[in-house]
Amino acid sequence: MGSSQFSSSTYDSNWTPEQNKMFENALAIYDTDVPDRWQKIAKLVGGTNEQEVKRQYEILLDDIKRIESGKVRLPKYRRNEGSSRINDISNEEQSRWGDEASSPTSLPQE
Repeated sequence: MGSSQFSSSTYDSNWTPEQNKMFENALAIYDTDVPDRWQKIAKLVGGTNEQEVKRQYEILLDDIKRIESGKVRLPKYRRNEGSSRINDISNEEQSRWGDEASSPTSLPQE
């Protein structure tokens, strides 16, 4: 598993955290019905190819299955001192938002 504090195999790959973030964003941009999806994702991520992107996707799916089955302990995140009101909103409250008018981006800044 390597020296990573995370048990997820995604973090043990040779991808940088920046590449992983770009990969996640690219998955949101290029849905499953997009022609040449893997090629486009690889280009957006940079420094990788279509086969590596497909492999990373399989790793991600495996990680999701392991997390959902309770086999992976999620890290405990600490709240930063200067966190905004947006960060103070619980997941339960977030799931209640039904439209943009009540989303955290419309909350007044302090």
